[in-house]
Amino acid sequence: MKTSEIYIENLKCGGCANTIKTRLQNLTGVFSVEIDKENSLVKVEHNSAIRRAGIISQLESLGYPELNSDNTIIHKAKSYMSCAVGKMTSEA
Repeated sequence: MKTSEIYIENLKCGGCANTIKTRLQNLTGVFSVEIDKENSLVKVEHNSAIRRAGIISQLESLGYPELNSDNTIIHKAKSYMSCAVGKMTSEA
């Protein structure tokens, strides 16, 4: 088992965290996902078939790029949408 720790941009609230956790847990080979909202840290335990770059790519597609990478307006817009979906999902 491997652990990847990734600091990300645009993590604002529980809705964001819920979306990230749900999407990453759906990846084959992921065992657990922990989100530290205070430090914008995503910790993923996974098998060796999952690569850190693949996790980063999935986070970017949701609007949460790795810290100090290119955080474009598109990433920010996607993160707001992901956040809204995460809030609705956690309330359901």
